[in-house]
Amino acid sequence: MRLFGRRSDGPTPLDGVDVVLADLDGVVYAGAGALPHAVESLNRARDGRALAYITNNASRTDASVAGHLSELGLPTAAQEVVTSPQAAMRLLAKLIAPGSTVLVVGGDGLVDEVAKAGFVMTRSAEDAPAAVVQGFAPEVGWTQLAEAAFALKVPEEEGGIPWIATNTDWTIPQSRGVAPGNGTLVSAVHTAIGRLATVAGKPEVPIFEEAVARFGARHPLFLGDRLDTDILGANRAGIASALVLTGIDRPKHVLAAPAGSQPTFILGDLRELHEPYPEVSVSDGVATVRGATVAVEGADVRIVSEGDRPVDLLRAGAAAIWSTGRAIFGFRVPERLYADPFHRP
Repeated sequence: MRLFGRRSDGPTPLDGVDVVLADLDGVVYAGAGALPHAVESLNRARDGRALAYITNNASRTDASVAGHLSELGLPTAAQEVVTSPQAAMRLLAKLIAPGSTVLVVGGDGLVDEVAKAGFVMTRSAEDAPAAVVQGFAPEVGWTQLAEAAFALKVPEEEGGIPWIATNTDWTIPQSRGVAPGNGTLVSAVHTAIGRLATVAGKPEVPIFEEAVARFGARHPLFLGDRLDTDILGANRAGIASALVLTGIDRPKHVLAAPAGSQPTFILGDLRELHEPYPEVSVSDGVATVRGATVAVEGADVRIVSEGDRPVDLLRAGAAAIWSTGRAIFGFRVPERLYADPFHRP
């Protein structure tokens, strides 16, 4: 159980870390604006270690993302941004011949990487593309999705062409709320043709392996806001992870996290990167984090003590439930345990 065995006056999540790898949407910003405390916390984290970014969002180039981060007060070079289109190109290079024509569903971020990889881009299935690559962009609509479906009508096992999706995030946080992500658009094509895409980005391992290799990381820490992509992917890659509650996943999702998606750390916001992470003690279904204690008694989850900080209560509740190895639907959970006082867009 990753949360256990830390002294209350002991190390912070950053102790021993040589490279911080941060997701963007829901961790650093929502839409164009930075999330509260993100910029100052990440700049402080840069002291004594490298800071880089991993993003599933395929709509912008690495240079564009770096420029945006720099404008927000996080000086960043394009080389410090690892994108899902870059991971997609590495996969594609193993599947089709150099210089092949590729049908692109997506925006500038994907178009730029296709060109850098030496492939020829098309938007039409009539150009006999050797593969389809699909990524998120706000401008993607019916016409692009239809061209993908036309190009992919023959199943791959019957001689059809490969289909690579940069990522399958169902949603993307924006300043006005949560909007459909690339997974929703990939699902539309899947529904039309009955085929599944090969996924390049999180939660698949290649994008993490590229980041670790690029920055020579020996003890990286990944920061994410989604359990099903960020934390699952980090766990698959053997990387320590911190879930920050400023994006998509909420306390109720944390309590329900299956074993493969449980983070090393749970943070209310990025300021807690610099605080000693409290000891989480668990015995016979009773978990205590500082003043917060939660007990599992049969099918009931009971709050023994709330403590002084909502994040400690959530940490205790998660540890108690996770320690049983049982699914969340097997418990009666008090509403107070999944209350949500944490910032989100």
